[in-house]
Amino acid sequence: QLQPVESGGGLVQPGGSLRLSCSASGFILDDYLIGWFRQVPGKEREGVSCILAGDEGTHYADSVKGRFTIPKDRTKNTVYLQMDSLQPDDTAVYSCVVDPKKLHIGNYYLATSRAMDAWGRGTLVTVSS
Repeated sequence: QLQPVESGGGLVQPGGSLRLSCSASGFILDDYLIGWFRQVPGKEREGVSCILAGDEGTHYADSVKGRFTIPKDRTKNTVYLQMDSLQPDDTAVYSCVVDPKKLHIGNYYLATSRAMDAWGRGTLVTVSS
């Protein structure tokens, strides 16, 4: 089973920044929609951002719009989640998904049975002073 790998999580003070990475071997990320999700224990997983295949567009949850971006580096086969102005409410385990079966981020909806739906194990982001 192909599985992306996240990295870059850690502890950061409120107002700080972190950049998460989602990388993969065995498939080209640019060929797929890539999503970033986050989850806090006891709460539902929340879609944060996504970038469509071939840079056809990006989408953001209202809670992160203006603070997070989702750049891509094709040479490194990596998609990032650049997180600025972090707040304690951003504390969560962040996971990336390649070619998801279901996704709802902002006004963008996706539901399909024909998808790889490959999830990484996640990386913990803690925003605290």
